[in-house]
Amino acid sequence: MPDSSVDFLLIGAGIVGLAVARELKHRHPAARILVLEKEAEAGRHSSGRNSGVLHSGLYYAPGSLKARLCRQGALEMAAYHDENGLPLNRCGKLLVPTTPEFAAQMETIAQRARENGVRAERIDAQTLAEMEPETRSATGEALWVPETAVGSPVEVIRTLAREVADKGVEVRFGAALAQVEPGRAILENGESITFGCAVNAAGLHADRIAHQFNAARRYALLPFKGLYWKLSPAAGIRLNHLIYPVPDLRILYLGVPPTTATDGAISLGPTAGPAFGREQYRGLASVRLPEALRMLRDVGRMFLRNQDGFRQQAGQEARHYFKCWFFKAAAELLPRLRPEHLMPATKTGLHPRMFDRETGSLLKDFHLEKSQNALHILGVTSPAWTSAFPLARHICDAIEADA
Repeated sequence: MPDSSVDFLLIGAGIVGLAVARELKHRHPAARILVLEKEAEAGRHSSGRNSGVLHSGLYYAPGSLKARLCRQGALEMAAYHDENGLPLNRCGKLLVPTTPEFAAQMETIAQRARENGVRAERIDAQTLAEMEPETRSATGEALWVPETAVGSPVEVIRTLAREVADKGVEVRFGAALAQVEPGRAILENGESITFGCAVNAAGLHADRIAHQFNAARRYALLPFKGLYWKLSPAAGIRLNHLIYPVPDLRILYLGVPPTTATDGAISLGPTAGPAFGREQYRGLASVRLPEALRMLRDVGRMFLRNQDGFRQQAGQEARHYFKCWFFKAAAELLPRLRPEHLMPATKTGLHPRMFDRETGSLLKDFHLEKSQNALHILGVTSPAWTSAFPLARHICDAIEADA
């Protein structure tokens, strides 16, 4: 099979890979750009399985990439929905303290919102009752964040894949990478592709691909599973906004918030409990023993160190694998909820967190790492979908910095 040659080779057709391909084509109209995707369609994993929330950038540490990119990303993602006629629910978000001790966090979050340029307003019990009668606050107060919406991840991915293809980017499905050499990639079908620059946007497999390039050896994937339950229409619960508990910022525990999708269906979740397979959505079919043991060892190391309150977070999230504990967490926000109101959901997500072997902790921010002829995108978990378009510009800037 003869070699083919491209200027830019992107690995992964999730939201970030497609957004980078779009930005590269905008900057380099004559460039030959190829996107490789091992699945039969784009966005089969994290990108197409997220909650669809366009986050405001409220929680992230000021000065971090997430803080810098999220708010602008939300504006651009909302505009992309409008420009392409995709459904978008501009509902806003309420942060509600579920226990009195979390009330003190509200001012910290409000201050962080101000530093990140996010609108946030404290409201009293009467206003909360008028805005969202189905929820409760342990103190009566809540934080109102109007710049939050719910979009359509699957529709965005499909639209973006068509857009980049129409602009001359080749998106090749069922194309799994087997090995790499400097400036050359070999697919599992034996095809060889030479490239000027490779961009590793492989999400749940980003560390594995980076290691093939002999890069980012200090990082290894630790997937965290996002479980959902659906709210039965028989519950009679109607929500006007997103509702989140005021988080413990030490661990950024977000509970199991209810989310009203663009079709009106209400889901509860996602959770964020440890998983032990890169694509472990159901059962153990995708779990590989050597890698599962490595993941278990890394989780154990974090548990022993207890950095960033990991023991507390792991304990809370592990309980959510059981319906009774999941219900208890959800009922803190929706007091009229009953166990029989929870219906099984088909959607399960995975958060591709990266474990730093040198520090024994998880990456907290988006992280780019370079190797010969390649750039690797690591730590691309929430709010990556929200931030995709400005993140793509940031990535392309990094590519061009070495050009």
